[in-house]
Amino acid sequence: MPLPHFLVIGAPKAGTTALHAALQAHPALHLSQVKEPKFFLTDGPPPARGGPGDAQTYREHVWRRADYEALFAGAPRGALLGEATPFYLYDLAAQRRIHALIPRVRLIAILRDPVERAHSNWTHLWSAGLEPIGDLVRACAAEPRRVAAGWAHFWHYTGLGRYGEQLARLLTLFPRDQVLVFRYRDLLDTPVQALDLICGFLGVERGLLTEVPRENVTAHPEAGGRHRMLSAALRAGARAGRLLPYELAGALTEPIERLLQRRGNPRRPLTWDQRRELIPYFADGIELLESVTGEDFSDWLRPRERSGGLVGRRPEGRYQSRNGRPRQG
Repeated sequence: MPLPHFLVIGAPKAGTTALHAALQAHPALHLSQVKEPKFFLTDGPPPARGGPGDAQTYREHVWRRADYEALFAGAPRGALLGEATPFYLYDLAAQRRIHALIPRVRLIAILRDPVERAHSNWTHLWSAGLEPIGDLVRACAAEPRRVAAGWAHFWHYTGLGRYGEQLARLLTLFPRDQVLVFRYRDLLDTPVQALDLICGFLGVERGLLTEVPRENVTAHPEAGGRHRMLSAALRAGARAGRLLPYELAGALTEPIERLLQRRGNPRRPLTWDQRRELIPYFADGIELLESVTGEDFSDWLRPRERSGGLVGRRPEGRYQSRNGRPRQG
């Protein structure tokens, strides 16, 4: 039965949804019918509980092997099969499961400035009415308690951005020529070159993909009584949704989420003071990342700047989910 030849493994909020859509246009590639199936995140059924909204998200997991293989049904003969689940890079157990089942798979990791990634991640959950803390710095400080309480990976704002540790672990399982690492900014600033790099890494014809679909920017609802009221209603709906059929659960929360986002403003950039408070979460991880990749990421330690530069230049080595909610990638 079919299993993927390549995986887009991370990071969340670093363009994995856009990349999945872009690669679907290549005639030699076949992406899973469902983006982000999360198959390798568990050995069986996912947990039933976690943070706000987690139980409903867990119901999206494709955890039975037959269901996972069915995602690749209908692929053209000879096409390379792939899927994108942005938590595989973060989850060591997932990395081990991938290695056990498809040890020769090719792995693609997109890295985004970890402070910007955390900010986008937090804004996603705040906009969805699930994040109860209206400040990213304070939400990051709450992360250890949330992890201990079993909240899902998407709540791990700082942990998800410690790429050095994640890649170091990954490279104990897979040879370097099976892993492609590049920057999120390259998808935005030089998409043709980035897509050609990926196609060369996968061994398919270059020059056929010329654009990456534009990602929707998450709205940022203002804090206040309206946000508190609608968010409380949304979280209550998510809790009630655990007891309802999947489609009914989505129908219960989606109207509230649309109402919450109706008056949202564009996401505001972090101030330098806020960024300076968050950089210490990532500084040693950035140093390790530079050691692992041999590339310079020191711009991530400075005030926000746009920066390019393809990482690991080896030729070998708002989108909606099924229930209408924005994708995590």
